[in-house]
Amino acid sequence: MDALDGTLIELFSREPKLGVLEASRRLGVARGTVQARLDRLASTGVITGWAPQLSPAALGFPVTAFLTLEIRQGSGHDSVAAHLAQIPEVLEAHTIIGAGDMWARAVARSNADLQRVIDRVLTSPAIVRSSTVITLAEQVPHRVLPLAKAAVQHSVTPPRA
Repeated sequence: MDALDGTLIELFSREPKLGVLEASRRLGVARGTVQARLDRLASTGVITGWAPQLSPAALGFPVTAFLTLEIRQGSGHDSVAAHLAQIPEVLEAHTIIGAGDMWARAVARSNADLQRVIDRVLTSPAIVRSSTVITLAEQVPHRVLPLAKAAVQHSVTPPRA
């Protein structure tokens, strides 16, 4: 990534509905350059999507919790991940090292509803035990833009068209 890539990412992060032509005008580069850069950033996996970001709370799920799951030896993580993917309230899951084997971020309509979500998670025979923490407030929302800026600052690759 170079400075133009970083500027494009920042611009489209602030204004995701901005058109390529308008971006090229604002940045003073050719429309084809903007499109080529966006295509490359997408094909290399730097840009992973253009979908709207949704608020679970606004959708009626204001409770967020993190579940630490312990998986039965020999069961594997894939079956648990497939099980969790079938539960709409599970927003993401990560294999971990440390206490537990997997973390899952889940949302619920209330603390009582969270019990229903946890019970559904625990229907997998591969999960031996779980512990849950409920979040009180989001202090730093999920973000990647500062990381992209840092990557540009530390980049040594020459700019590409």
